[in-house]
Amino acid sequence: MNKSELNGSPHNMQQNYQDAMAMVRKFGKPDLFLTFTCNPSWFEVLNCMEGVQRPEDRPDIIIRVFNMKLKELLEDICKHGIFGTVLTYIYVIEFQKRGLPHAHILLTLDSESKIRTKDDIDKFVSADPSRSLH
Repeated sequence: MNKSELNGSPHNMQQNYQDAMAMVRKFGKPDLFLTFTCNPSWFEVLNCMEGVQRPEDRPDIIIRVFNMKLKELLEDICKHGIFGTVLTYIYVIEFQKRGLPHAHILLTLDSESKIRTKDDIDKFVSADPSRSLH
C-alpha cells in the first residue's frame, strides 16, 4: 500500500492538500462548500437492524449506507447537474465525536452555472418553518 493511500495519514493529508491546490490553480476558487452529514436514523440503516440492535451497534452498516448516499449525492451534483455544470470537486470524510461520518465537499462550477445573485441562491435554498414548531 502506498503511504498516500492510508486515509488520515500525514502523507495522505498532504497529498489531498496538493491535489486541492492544483485544482484551484487550474479551475479557480471553489464556488460551493457543502457538508453532508450521516443520519443513523435513515430508513436504510434502521431496516438492517436485527432484534434489539441499535444503529450504534452496527457502525459497519452506518458507514456502508453513508457511502452509498454520498455516492448518490455526488452523482446528482456532478452527473445530473443539480447546481449546473461542475468543472471539478473534491471531498473529505471526517468523523464526529459520536463516531458518525460527514463529508465536506468543494465544488467549482463553470462560468454559466456560477451563483452570483440572490435569485440564483433562491433556486437552491429555501426555508418554510413549520408554524406548529415556532
